[in-house]
Amino acid sequence: MLSEQATPVVRTTLPVVGAHLDEITERFYSGLFTAHPELLRDVFNRGNQATGDQRRALAGSIAAFAGALLEHPGTRPDVMLGRIAHKHASLGVTADQYKVVHEHLFAAIVAVLGEAVTDEVAAAWDEVYWLMANALIALESRLYQETGVPDGEVRRSMEIVERQEETPDTASFLLRPADGSPAGAFRPGQYVSVQVELPDGARQIRQYSLSSAPGSPLWRITVKRIDGDPAGEVSSWLHAHAAPGDVLTVSAPFGDLVLPEGDGPVLLASAGIGSTPMLAMLGHLAATGSTRPVTVVHADRSPAAHAHRAELLRLVAELPDARLHLWYEEPGDTDARAGRAEVGLLDLSAGTTAYLCGPLPFMRAVRGDLLARGVAPADVHYEVFGPDLWLGA
Repeated sequence: MLSEQATPVVRTTLPVVGAHLDEITERFYSGLFTAHPELLRDVFNRGNQATGDQRRALAGSIAAFAGALLEHPGTRPDVMLGRIAHKHASLGVTADQYKVVHEHLFAAIVAVLGEAVTDEVAAAWDEVYWLMANALIALESRLYQETGVPDGEVRRSMEIVERQEETPDTASFLLRPADGSPAGAFRPGQYVSVQVELPDGARQIRQYSLSSAPGSPLWRITVKRIDGDPAGEVSSWLHAHAAPGDVLTVSAPFGDLVLPEGDGPVLLASAGIGSTPMLAMLGHLAATGSTRPVTVVHADRSPAAHAHRAELLRLVAELPDARLHLWYEEPGDTDARAGRAEVGLLDLSAGTTAYLCGPLPFMRAVRGDLLARGVAPADVHYEVFGPDLWLGA
């Protein structure tokens, strides 16, 4: 909760700070990487930096957090903070790094806003920053404790046991710990971070959903090749080089888009490679003999482009109360609908909880359809592959 002194200052200055956040965050990252080039090389996603997505996500999170402090002073925005904390934990972020971020962020604020940053304004926004930072530090520390590792030490070596080509641009990899220990438990829907060393020596990290059900001695990730450098440098490297017997550096599982226990109806809606966390959820439901009502929606370019299509059909068939709805831009001779997914056409059970994963336009459209059908916003959960540009939604 903001102090009585800071609240009116933040309320008055938020429009000005918000209007300049894109410039502030651009200057922030420039200063941070100049002082600490190892962070861009080995921690931050160079593709997201090149597109500006990371900058926009940071600006959105700051504005959303400050707005939440003003509009709901007695409530912490834990949904937003939780998503950020899980991503940070998968990267091994530690408390000391927040001091480095603070130094360069406030230097950028002063550089952009100049004399408008009085001592009073600086103190108020310093309070906003540390309220957010300390909340994240606490959440991330708890995640590390639950995982059973010291803060930040989330990575281990895992060997590729098998590689399977799913589509022309998608491959899956079965992994086991290189030291022979158990792979470990995870919750259906979670992801891991994979770090690879690229030809220029950078050790870039990307997150990939665990695409099979928990309980197996092996983990599976499914990687879609993204063309272009630097956005697709890790996926392209994996497609070109990763083979059985190779060892990858993989984090513990994290992520808050997870299937809850219970028997209530659920909607699993995905598009493209967003099907991967849904496969883990469906695999878990099938393995546990679930009888809960499940509506599965998937949209893709064509049957040939749909990774794990046969597996999805099999898992839905194994569930006694599951219905599958497919949309393909080019359905061919399948019985799928043509075009984009329209969830508003479906007959959904009362009390449905929805889980979405796929491109942002797809998730926005599905969420809009669900809200129009009367599904509560709190019952619509999502996972973004990349920086969360939807934090205010």
